[in-house]
Amino acid sequence: MPRPHRRLASTCIGTVTAGLLATGAALAAPEKEQPKGSDIAMGAFLDSGQTGVARIPQLSRWLGGKEIRVGHTYLPGDRWARIENPDFLEAWAQWRRARPERLFVLNVPMQEHNEDHVPDREVARLIRAGAEGEFDHHFEQLAHKLVELGVPDTVIVLGWEMNGATYTHRCAPDPEGWKEYWNRIVNTMRSVPGQEFKFDFAPNRGSDAIGWTACYPGDDVVDIVGMDSYDQAPGKTFDEMVKQPYGLQKHVDFAKAHGKAISYPEWGLFRHGDNPTYVQRMLKWIEQHKPLYHTITDYCPHGVWQCKQNPRSAKAFRAALAPERPGPVPTPVIPTPVVPTPVIPTPVVPTPVLPTPSVPTPQIPTPVVPTPGIPVPSPVVPSPQIPSPVPSPETPVTSPSPEPAPEPVPEPVPSPALPSPAVPSPEVPAPAPEPVPVSPEPVEPSPQVPAPESPSPEPVPEPVPSPAVPSPQTPVGPGTGPSPDPVPVPLPEPSPVLPPVPDPDPVVPKPEPPANSTEWCVPVNFGEWLSKLVGRQSVCVKVDWGKDSGFWPW
Repeated sequence: MPRPHRRLASTCIGTVTAGLLATGAALAAPEKEQPKGSDIAMGAFLDSGQTGVARIPQLSRWLGGKEIRVGHTYLPGDRWARIENPDFLEAWAQWRRARPERLFVLNVPMQEHNEDHVPDREVARLIRAGAEGEFDHHFEQLAHKLVELGVPDTVIVLGWEMNGATYTHRCAPDPEGWKEYWNRIVNTMRSVPGQEFKFDFAPNRGSDAIGWTACYPGDDVVDIVGMDSYDQAPGKTFDEMVKQPYGLQKHVDFAKAHGKAISYPEWGLFRHGDNPTYVQRMLKWIEQHKPLYHTITDYCPHGVWQCKQNPRSAKAFRAALAPERPGPVPTPVIPTPVVPTPVIPTPVVPTPVLPTPSVPTPQIPTPVVPTPGIPVPSPVVPSPQIPSPVPSPETPVTSPSPEPAPEPVPEPVPSPALPSPAVPSPEVPAPAPEPVPVSPEPVEPSPQVPAPESPSPEPVPEPVPSPAVPSPQTPVGPGTGPSPDPVPVPLPEPSPVLPPVPDPDPVVPKPEPPANSTEWCVPVNFGEWLSKLVGRQSVCVKVDWGKDSGFWPW
């Protein structure tokens, strides 16, 4: 089958170091829950040498952590020296030894100049030379190399696609000689002590240049019957690839008939481009028939990971092989134990009973209803101490005396008279109390309860009405001394005043009209007791008759 020179892609690859291999092995994601077919070893051809080993863990991550169990590479078929002693096998051997379940698959050419398009006549000559043992020492050397590297169980795909027309190790120029040559190579390599090799007979799907069953060398020298199957003719659909002569079904049936395991060392896209249906059907076929291993050829145009021109096939590949993510595990509902809350009695703290302070109620003397002929003492309103006395404009200021003030004597109350507009008669002034010395700092007055005063036994003369009209603006005080500014004092509720007994012979003074005056003032008498509180008052009426009227109404 025509192919690009994929086997010579890594002709100048050096020996890999052990440290890099260990790193590559460590990068592989651990295997988690796998989808169906997880028991089938899966791999990919990623590169022949060190690069191919390093890409294995990257492919594993791309597949969601699926373990890549197959490492697959090819020996260069250009010269015998590179076939018998390749310089990159140590890297693959170290990868294989890292885990016992891994599988190392190595494609081994049967001739040098394997892809140089050698003609059939030369191919036939080389087959006969090989069958006679001319090239045995090359394969013996290779067997020793693999055993020394610790990979004696390598799967050797010897003379792959021998039914085609491409490689120098093809079978069609001399099928019988070819089968004899195969037997000689297998027996030579099995003669090396310590070997456990498995030889894989892997033709190309279809008849190609010759039916591949004609090249089968025998059951004693074949361990696995493989097949390379790309998406190309013969066959346009996957069903045609299955049913065609020497197709997929023939491969399965032949291996079963010979009691051999099957494999798919190479498969992938090709002539039909990005074809996810082929990828899905091929993976389903693999799952159904359980090969020992399968490896996809992952470079363009065949691949799905490194080749970006097949995105739909890549998606199908990942969907089929990526591990299934387990669904969310339901969290078991664990009932919370109900712990009874201990009831702690609240300590009863007795509330201290604080005694209510008793505020003494000031005793306010009840006003006495005046009785005719009996003098009534006037209530004494305590005067608060003030910083300095304010002299009245009508009374001369007296100097304060250092002696203490005598007890105030209540003013005599005249006999009650009927209220009339008569002019009040002048009252007999009572002796004024001596002024109290002023403290240098103002002291807030303390409420004092006035002590009851005893009435004076001396008779008070009857007031004589005077024709003169006193000035109504100046109230008459209890003394002749300076009067302090009045301080608001709570007044007691007045008791109902009984009507006075009328005088049998009252003297009603008649006001004299002022001489040609426009203002008339009439004093108002509120009674002796109330007059003491509010002072003497008068009502004045002013009438303007004009300057030259000379009119007088009376």
